[in-house]
Amino acid sequence: MVKRKKDEIGRARIVGDVLPPPDRLVLREGSVKVTLSLSRRSVDFFKRAAAKQKVPYQHMIRALVDGYVEGSEGRR
Repeated sequence: MVKRKKDEIGRARIVGDVLPPPDRLVLREGSVKVTLSLSRRSVDFFKRAAAKQKVPYQHMIRALVDGYVEGSEGRR
């Protein structure tokens, strides 16, 4: 029978906290409010898709635009 230390389970051992604090997990980028007219069809699409993912539809639209910018900047 193998003798184990109090903080050990088999070969595993407890380690200190290695994760950054919550405020450093998400880097917030500055945002700017804009007024944008979209077709009813587009808004309805994003609302349906967002409801399935349980996120605000505005976040999905922002992610789409951000993804386009990232892809376009990478092509330069």
